[in-house]
Amino acid sequence: MNEATRNGRGRRFISSVAAVLVVAATFGAAQPAHADYVRDLEYWLDDYGIREAWQTTRGAGQRIAVIDTGVADVSELAGAVVGGTDVSGIGSPDGREPVGEESSHGTLVGTILAARGDGGDAGVIGVAPEAELLSISVAFGDAAAASTDDQIANAVRWAVDNGATVINMSLTTNTLTWPESWDDAFLYAFENDVVVIAAAGNRGAGTVEVGAPATIPGVVAVAGVDRAGDASFDASSQGITLAVAAPSEELVGVTPSGDPVLWSGTSGAAPIVAGVVALIRSAHPDLDADSVIERLIRTAKPKGDPVPGPIYGYGLVDAAAAVTADVAPVDSNPLAVPYDLAEWIRLYRRSDAPTPQPTAEQSAPPVAAPKGPADPYGFIPVWLRQALPTTGFLPGVLLPVSVFAVFGALLALTVAGTVRAARRAQRK
Repeated sequence: MNEATRNGRGRRFISSVAAVLVVAATFGAAQPAHADYVRDLEYWLDDYGIREAWQTTRGAGQRIAVIDTGVADVSELAGAVVGGTDVSGIGSPDGREPVGEESSHGTLVGTILAARGDGGDAGVIGVAPEAELLSISVAFGDAAAASTDDQIANAVRWAVDNGATVINMSLTTNTLTWPESWDDAFLYAFENDVVVIAAAGNRGAGTVEVGAPATIPGVVAVAGVDRAGDASFDASSQGITLAVAAPSEELVGVTPSGDPVLWSGTSGAAPIVAGVVALIRSAHPDLDADSVIERLIRTAKPKGDPVPGPIYGYGLVDAAAAVTADVAPVDSNPLAVPYDLAEWIRLYRRSDAPTPQPTAEQSAPPVAAPKGPADPYGFIPVWLRQALPTTGFLPGVLLPVSVFAVFGALLALTVAGTVRAARRAQRK
């Protein structure tokens, strides 16, 4: 999809790198699809075990927040959207008015998630057709009345406060990092047992490497594959935070005008996975978010080498296995490795924290140093730090080499001086 914003608000990311928030889809290639054949075009329903999972559940009791351009009122979503809001400042209060340059995007996502069809076996049907939706409209660009940072943070918090059990974010950035205002918002979601799904982004739209929010520890980052199950060249990106992969090509959705279209992008792969998560939560209401994610990734069909890997994550999502397989619960988010978001904040935001100063009335002792040595690389991303020399490199390799190099240089100078002195003596 085309870039959604180039204004200053959309580029204010913590790394200070100019990054553009984009909606992760190739909507420009959308083509009309004949309504009579729409249901047959949804190949992922059979290929990824979704119809089989429906024998157990269709997502009843789950509420999925769609943080996007607004989910419009179309026949396939009759009764699906139970609430919403606008955080952009330019949409309708209920979040149902499509906003932004790519205003159809949210409705396409919503129909993949929870469309009810047109009756019988006609029309688009979503992965979780009995789940409820919350429509939270966001817009990026000059028209938006709020900054990109604030819109996302406010949207996540509103979703949690209004009963979301799953949050779908079919958007990405072109940077690994995220604004500080997102820390508390996403931590708030995790602390309230919400599963957050984010699109990996599309190489065809300029996102070669997975960007935030799909890089936030604990978020389910979704890669895209073609109809054969192989990594999509244009409609996906890669990165070490990927959780699972799902179809991102030849997808079917409904526009705000009610027309079914073919489209592509990880914007469509993400709601397929979010729908599967809703099916898991509906079938296993006793499981917390961490164990739901564990069930999602452990039942994925392994793909690529290694597993997990930077192209497919743990593999291709399998809805039937995710709902019915025997998977032991866990006590922490399996995607929050090597640490969860709270620990990430402690490690990487601490340099920004103000140092407490005693007042004039206090005779306070000096502030104690934190336990353990200070981390000189605290501002550097983990993937880059892994390429830095270890602490043993200096005494074990660099120091001996330096000593020998200095000794060799001195020896060479001595020999050269002796030779020159001998030659002068011969001339005399």
